[in-house]
Amino acid sequence: MPVAMRVSCLLSATARSFSLSCPAAGPLCCRLLGPGSAVSRRNMSSKRQMDHLERTSNNYRQNTLYSAQVCGIINESEAVKRLRIAVHPDFTFKAGQWVDFFIPDVEKVGGFSMCSSPGLLQREGVVELAVKYAKHPPAHWVHTTCTVGSKVAMRVGGEFFFDPSPSEPSVDLLLVAGGVGINPLYSIMLHTADLLRLNQASGGRDYNIGSAHLCYSARNTQELLFKSSIIEACREFPDKLSCDFHVTQQSTDVDLQLLPFVNHGRISEEVLRKHVDPQKTLCYLCGPPPMIESISKTLMDLGLPKDRILFEKWW
Repeated sequence: MPVAMRVSCLLSATARSFSLSCPAAGPLCCRLLGPGSAVSRRNMSSKRQMDHLERTSNNYRQNTLYSAQVCGIINESEAVKRLRIAVHPDFTFKAGQWVDFFIPDVEKVGGFSMCSSPGLLQREGVVELAVKYAKHPPAHWVHTTCTVGSKVAMRVGGEFFFDPSPSEPSVDLLLVAGGVGINPLYSIMLHTADLLRLNQASGGRDYNIGSAHLCYSARNTQELLFKSSIIEACREFPDKLSCDFHVTQQSTDVDLQLLPFVNHGRISEEVLRKHVDPQKTLCYLCGPPPMIESISKTLMDLGLPKDRILFEKWW
């Protein structure tokens, strides 16, 4: 990281953390419970847009709210800004989790998944959030008011994460993302790559890591976030990491570098079948509710046990 960026990322010595009352713990990571479960969860996408704190009031979150400071802003796409945020030294999270995002003088609280890995936090003291433009006050603030140096506060929550221990048997991950639902899955993919590097450095003694395949759908290639970094990770570990991108409304020619990874149309049963082993596959899904319900049903039809399908719905 450049020296200038590292200096700007340092928090003031007065940075502090303080405790807030925490709602009752409960799983945000939903496991499929039975044929009727999808119907009951559809209530999460009711016509009235629920605020983040209301929607996640029964979900697990940490007790501590940490002060933080924006130290970098990157235009990830025309509609998405990626924030680099320097955090308190005690701040921790697991790949796939989200934060309650508190902004001074903004009444509403945001809810954004980390799109960086725990490894980046360990190396640089920084986490990253990719926020799509919206009129909802926290997202609107990110796109219209936030600057390098802006101070915020964050509290980690969620049970949708991948955090294997060195002693656990390996699993093969299937990561299925729609739109900005890529954020927690990109964090999981980056974490998997970090664990693979650790395993290489130790000669295979630390982690028993299986494979990870990402299926990522967006309207067009311009809306595919992190695509270059995803491809780089797959090329670094070609026997462990792989991906395919799906575009549903592509109106221009696909860049030649992306072309080998791009499929036109939605994620199909045929595509998923290649990456489902009922004994080894663990699937993480994140995207719009209709997509989650459709993909979940397809995976179960392919024989994947419902307790090996984990998903998160944000809207």
